[in-house]
Amino acid sequence: MKRPLFGLIAVLLFALGFTTRAEDDKEKEVKIKTSAVCEMCKERIERNLAFEKGIKESNLDLKSKVITVKYNPKKTDVNRIKANISKTGYDADEVTADEKGYAKLPSCCKKGGMASHPQ
Repeated sequence: MKRPLFGLIAVLLFALGFTTRAEDDKEKEVKIKTSAVCEMCKERIERNLAFEKGIKESNLDLKSKVITVKYNPKKTDVNRIKANISKTGYDADEVTADEKGYAKLPSCCKKGGMASHPQ
């Protein structure tokens, strides 16, 4: 009687482990508030994120300044994504823009720069 019960428990544990791994492999999505102001900002942030390992897709909504990023959690995480955006020169939620990255931005892409951006 003990053997069939042990076999059943082993099969259940194996099945639970498999579904947990399958859930871990699923891509995740995060929304991050940025300091982007124009189409050039959008292109710059999305392009730089495309080179980040594990990023599947990114889309910045300029009206809300929120970027939606789909990523593989086994290859990257939210902190790395925010660090990438910061190094590009933009705020990413509570992470402020990296000074060197910000200094490289065109004046129209800096905070308050839309006034000088040609429409």
